[in-house]
Amino acid sequence: MATHPTEKRLSHKKLERNVTLLGFFSLIAVSIGGIVEIAPLFWIDNTIEKVDGMRPYTPLELAGRNIYMREGCYTCHSQMIRPFRDEVERYGHYSLAAESMYDHPFQWGSKRTGPDLARVGGRYSDEWHKAHLIDPRSVVPESIMPPYAFLAERDLYVGDMRGDLTALSRVGVPYSKEAIAAANEDLKAQVDPAAGIDLQKRYPKAQVRDFDGNPDRLSEMDALIAYLQMLGTLVDVEKAAPQEQGAAPQETKR
Repeated sequence: MATHPTEKRLSHKKLERNVTLLGFFSLIAVSIGGIVEIAPLFWIDNTIEKVDGMRPYTPLELAGRNIYMREGCYTCHSQMIRPFRDEVERYGHYSLAAESMYDHPFQWGSKRTGPDLARVGGRYSDEWHKAHLIDPRSVVPESIMPPYAFLAERDLYVGDMRGDLTALSRVGVPYSKEAIAAANEDLKAQVDPAAGIDLQKRYPKAQVRDFDGNPDRLSEMDALIAYLQMLGTLVDVEKAAPQEQGAAPQETKR
């Protein structure tokens, strides 16, 4: 015999008015949901599928990333292109989880005062980035970004980069013992084409050149531009997403 709707409403009313009973059943509901979400993770080797091309940051890129976070760039620029048509057409292929697998912390988000930077690498020249950082309105008249001209005047001082790489290796970033030992030399080698051969063996696709236009010094501007020019350049997103139906949207050059 079916339960009368009035009886159902009375039972539900009784549950809502009894704080202890409501709390008990709420705890059961949340616990079941949590178990369903978390338990499967204990039976898989990795929650992120690795893709070809991903590698840890070079010491110079890592130093640039630290400057990026120090200056609060993440408060205005996200690094996560969502799989929506308007974002893909403007910024390029949507972000893959593997592209952030070595980020501690990651730079995701959707709050943007400025454009997303997930695929900014290679879109502009080093000279453009330097001009943009020194005086944003010289290249983007409507920009409200503050100037960072001081980066070109500051020598890059990072201390012992071996400590940074060691710390990251302890949380799963696959820096080899060889890479850790050579961290300080690799930092300088990335701005010196004559000394960057071993660096490129350890870090495939590492861009080796003077980034700030002043080969006589290694500046914070060098490090930040090296980091920006690497973003989105490591993974062939067309090969890394075979599960997609049809051709992936092509990146729009801006």
